[in-house]
Amino acid sequence: MSSAGVSRRPGGRSSRVQTAIFTAVGELMGEGVEKVTFPVIAERAGVNPTTLYRRWGDVNALLEDVAVAVLTRQGDAAPDTGSLESDLLQWSTVIAEDITRPERARYLRAMVAARVEIVSHCAITDTRREQAAEMVRRAAERGEPVPSVQQVLDHVVAPLYYRVVFALAVDAQDAQGFVRDVMAMAR
Repeated sequence: MSSAGVSRRPGGRSSRVQTAIFTAVGELMGEGVEKVTFPVIAERAGVNPTTLYRRWGDVNALLEDVAVAVLTRQGDAAPDTGSLESDLLQWSTVIAEDITRPERARYLRAMVAARVEIVSHCAITDTRREQAAEMVRRAAERGEPVPSVQQVLDHVVAPLYYRVVFALAVDAQDAQGFVRDVMAMAR
């Protein structure tokens, strides 16, 4: 049969394997970071360790991919409500609600605990930076006063993640307060 006549299912084997690997990492992180090695992950996921080495190279690269999948809403566009303040209010509330879910909070804490050295970049921060930059860019094009992208990261995103990592209370009201603070910087 020619390839033109073959119908491929969305996702398929590759998607199932990735899901099994990401699930295994999440389970292992919850059980204790000392267990997170490629051989242990492969066994838990039911794959050959060479699959992991070939795709990610090392455990840290895999953890970054899992973290992005778990701790950001990949594929979700940054809100576009017509004003930066409204965009940031909606965005920060979604982040707060998402990362405070018990399974997300446990994963975030375990991921941070697994880091033993300073990293040059963080995939979660990169994703949040791209989202913030899009909202700030659109607002600037509309002529609104805007904070810098770094201010949004430092004064909205960072306190949300900080509170979750240290098991401090955080909710939508906190997120909205952080947005009001950063918007005051733009005026």
